[in-house]
Amino acid sequence: MAGLAKAVPLAVVATVALGGCVNVTAPDKPIVIELNVNIRQEVIYRLAAEADRTIEENKDIF
Repeated sequence: MAGLAKAVPLAVVATVALGGCVNVTAPDKPIVIELNVNIRQEVIYRLAAEADRTIEENKDIF
């Protein structure tokens, strides 16, 4: 129990000493997020699904 009694105050002192001061400031320029989203894959997937459906509905044409 004596070891624990010494360890707790030491842990508190270490936490306070390492806590320090944190400054957070806003940037002077706006944050720009560039999103280059490729929607081509989704369009091709939709067209493929529609084509499959059309072929299934009109088997006599194909």
